[in-house]
Amino acid sequence: MMGQASIDDHLTDYLPATHPLSPRQAFQCFPPLTASFLAYQPSWIWDQDTASLPVPLAELRRQTRSFAERVLAPRALEADRHPHDPAMEAAVLKEAAEAGMLYNHLPQPIGSGAMSLVDYPLQWAATVKVEELCAACGGWGLFLSAHALGLMPLLVAGDKKILKRFVIPANRRTQEGEPYLFAFAITEPGAGSDVEEGYGASICKPNTVARRAEGGWILNGRKLFISGGDIANAVTAFAALDGEDLQSWTCFLVENQMPGFHRIRNELKMGQRASGATELEFRDVFVPDDHVIGGLRNGWALNRASLNCSRQPVAAIALGIARMAMDAAIDFACRFRMGGRPLLDYQEIQIRVADMIGQTSAMRSMIWQHASRQVVTQANASMCKVHCSDAAVGVCQMAMELLGNHGVLHQNHVEKQFRDARLTQIYEGTNQINRLAIIEDFQETFLSWQNGYPGRRERT
Repeated sequence: MMGQASIDDHLTDYLPATHPLSPRQAFQCFPPLTASFLAYQPSWIWDQDTASLPVPLAELRRQTRSFAERVLAPRALEADRHPHDPAMEAAVLKEAAEAGMLYNHLPQPIGSGAMSLVDYPLQWAATVKVEELCAACGGWGLFLSAHALGLMPLLVAGDKKILKRFVIPANRRTQEGEPYLFAFAITEPGAGSDVEEGYGASICKPNTVARRAEGGWILNGRKLFISGGDIANAVTAFAALDGEDLQSWTCFLVENQMPGFHRIRNELKMGQRASGATELEFRDVFVPDDHVIGGLRNGWALNRASLNCSRQPVAAIALGIARMAMDAAIDFACRFRMGGRPLLDYQEIQIRVADMIGQTSAMRSMIWQHASRQVVTQANASMCKVHCSDAAVGVCQMAMELLGNHGVLHQNHVEKQFRDARLTQIYEGTNQINRLAIIEDFQETFLSWQNGYPGRRERT
């Protein structure tokens, strides 16, 4: 007979963990040889996953979560209602700089992170960090992490002189209390997805063009939807050389004080409103030769490599947003009562919660699996981005349905998360473009499959 239990010992229709028929209690019978991997004490997913990380990444996760809950979460709804408030942005940037949050995914001396981070892939540290920022607020998370994409061409160029000239001083200045941010500028009027896909790029007419001048280059053109373009101190802007197509694309580091560089406007977005999507104009901007990143005509390679390294962090943005929606839904289900019982007592609700837990855990497993690999492949990066952004929208939809009428209320966060998640299916290459990137990476395999490569199972 089951003993009398307190209502706090278990959910309705469940046995308490101390009951002999509870798996955790039953597993105590195993000897040490098998109990070591069967018996366990309950802990939430966040704690389990953090414990599985290497020590430097686990510490990065804890530090980022602490910062995000203290600084970003209290400002999430206000920034969504009233985006681009200069005083609020300055306050967040100041606290982020003081906490080392702008460069702590990079090991010292390039960044402010632990030197031991050098032993792990950059994209793994970035995904761990970005999830925590966006679990507090997708908009503020993008506000602080878009700068990492702007930095990416400077890192993947593999030139120590660039690191010493631009990256290390930017980090040092930030640590001294003056945040120095970068932005990544590729999208042009009439050429969004074209500049993220090879075939489209081959027939695209460039809008932003660089003309040779004494000691440097003159840039003219426009870039659209540039995340963080409104607050960046410098922009890695991609331009074709005068009279040439996108094969001549070159990366230029444009600093915001250069004459002719203008921020035109911020878009009014449906989600992630705390982060600006900015239109930039280059009107006869002189860029000196020593601000060319990675060499002339190597911009296409820098662009594709940067996107491969950043699409896994974008998947982590989606994961963070989905996690926040899930947490809000669970909190609501625990507090809201229907028929005199907590909503979580109903099995239909429990099934939805279990689905959200499973989806977010699967997203994280996929991201960490691919991000932990030393080599970043286009197909793996795009698979993470596509799957996780689609799954995040699904989790947010489940959360909204669980809350019912309460789901559309701004103060419950879930409708904001739904809007925030939708953007992750669009930027960093639409999910349609990313699906084509997967096919592009495997085209040799498909061609050999068509030709009957050895080992292919013949269909009968």
